[in-house]
Amino acid sequence: MHEPEHTPEQPGTERPFLSIIIPVLNEEHRLPDSLRKIDAFLNAQPYRAEVVVVENGSTDATVRVVEDFAATHPYVRLFAGLPRGKGRAVRRGMLEARGEYRFICDVDLSMPVEEITKFLPPALDNYDVAIGSREAKGARRYDEPVHRHLMGRVLNWLVKIFAIRGFEDTQCGFKSVHRRAAEDIFAVGQINGIGFDVEMLYIARKRGYRIREVPINWYFNADSRMRLFQDSLAIIGEIFQIRRNWRDGVYERAPHPPEFVPDGQ
Repeated sequence: MHEPEHTPEQPGTERPFLSIIIPVLNEEHRLPDSLRKIDAFLNAQPYRAEVVVVENGSTDATVRVVEDFAATHPYVRLFAGLPRGKGRAVRRGMLEARGEYRFICDVDLSMPVEEITKFLPPALDNYDVAIGSREAKGARRYDEPVHRHLMGRVLNWLVKIFAIRGFEDTQCGFKSVHRRAAEDIFAVGQINGIGFDVEMLYIARKRGYRIREVPINWYFNADSRMRLFQDSLAIIGEIFQIRRNWRDGVYERAPHPPEFVPDGQ
């Protein structure tokens, strides 16, 4: 394999245009194929990019898999040894990333990696947070069992009632955040579990950031780590924690970056 041109940012060099952030837990089997697909995608792009893999609590060979790949692909950066929690891993990745656009990517690539272009200029511009949506007009789901789709709709309904309205799919694992918004939102984030998506959107809405939904093609993966009932209950509990955090001023510890003024201010 050849060394790609999109090497990681070094001191004094240009900031990467794109950071792909992948939270991983016990992914020794799925990671090699996913990293190869991401590498092929990035090799076809004209911009600088990096991949930030954040491992949290694996008991298999996940770390070794990433280290072996990074040895020949220096744009891959690994942060390992975090306690478990997808929200914790994503937050670390967002704050360690150096890209102008920072893309959260589930390791299963249930959204084909080529669709990342939908979240970037020139296809999409003038936004702070863009969320992949399996429900927006033009989106398509493939092979998803009916009961999982229905459960997802119930969960989304609860999110609308108790947290944020206006979004049809807050839990899709593919999202893009502009650097300025990422460094603000994730600097104050608190949710370590899978409710981090709701927290991110809640803070973004409260702070006046521009949020867009992006219709995607999404393929159900039977090896999904989402536990339908347990994780749904956990998210509901985290929603109420998010509301308490806002009420108690927890999210106001970090000011907006100096160069950014939210819409309407």
